[in-house]
Amino acid sequence: MDEAFSKAGEYLIGVKKLDTGQLASPTQFSEYTILFIPEGEGLYHADFGAFPYRGPVLLFSTPLQAIYLEQNVPATVTMLQFHGDFYCIEYHRTEVACNGLLFNNIYIQPSVPMAGRDIAIFENLLQDIDAEFRQEPPSEIVLRAYLQLLLAKSSSIKLKLIESTDDPKEKDEQMEQFRQLLDQHYLDLHKPNDYARLLAMSPNNFSKRCSRYFRKTPSQLIQERLVLEAKKQLHLTRQSIKEIAYALKFRDEYYFSRFFKKATKVSPQAFRAQTGISIVADLSKP
Repeated sequence: MDEAFSKAGEYLIGVKKLDTGQLASPTQFSEYTILFIPEGEGLYHADFGAFPYRGPVLLFSTPLQAIYLEQNVPATVTMLQFHGDFYCIEYHRTEVACNGLLFNNIYIQPSVPMAGRDIAIFENLLQDIDAEFRQEPPSEIVLRAYLQLLLAKSSSIKLKLIESTDDPKEKDEQMEQFRQLLDQHYLDLHKPNDYARLLAMSPNNFSKRCSRYFRKTPSQLIQERLVLEAKKQLHLTRQSIKEIAYALKFRDEYYFSRFFKKATKVSPQAFRAQTGISIVADLSKP
């Protein structure tokens, strides 16, 4: 594995070759992770979702997200990982637009399929990154620039893909309305029946259509939306665990910690310790 560390010994970025079989059981990485799978097809499990894919494809995951692959025919995987301190996707959101397109979105598939010229572009980018690791020492500035280019290109492909498939015939307006309602009420409404009632749908019909449209059940989406907000608060602010629990309307920090650990397999304290606090947390300070 090619890796770069800061002068203080902190992990910054790395590239590793492995095969799909090595990712066949649930695992959690402390870094942002991008998997390049050149061939084959299978299912990508990320937290509560299961997403079909066919190579060549890029798959994305956020720090400490539980991921694994189901692919019958083994294939080589290039795994690119970077720490949030090395490249802050929240801070650079205007340059690459990856936050919400590639990472931190519970509604869209965390993948970017590739075809034609794009395949060669990404293969060359990964080769350039690998070549930079061969330098002694590798340049953080160059590695960061290559990473930014890779994320920007991935975001561009993803955006075009969303726009090209934005067919009214394929849209389920009630599920799109559920997405809006969930973003508005996730702090207060925690039961699928609450949303089924707001949508004037039967619970059974609501569950079936949601699972078909988002590839997640209503309960999974409701829980994942709350967990996503908790992760944001832990990573993007310096609020205490108690303050975050209060902001998310948990009755106390202990109940919040139990909920968070059950969903993510790590405590809020451990999540913050492993992912760090983003530079965004200090941007509003004088």
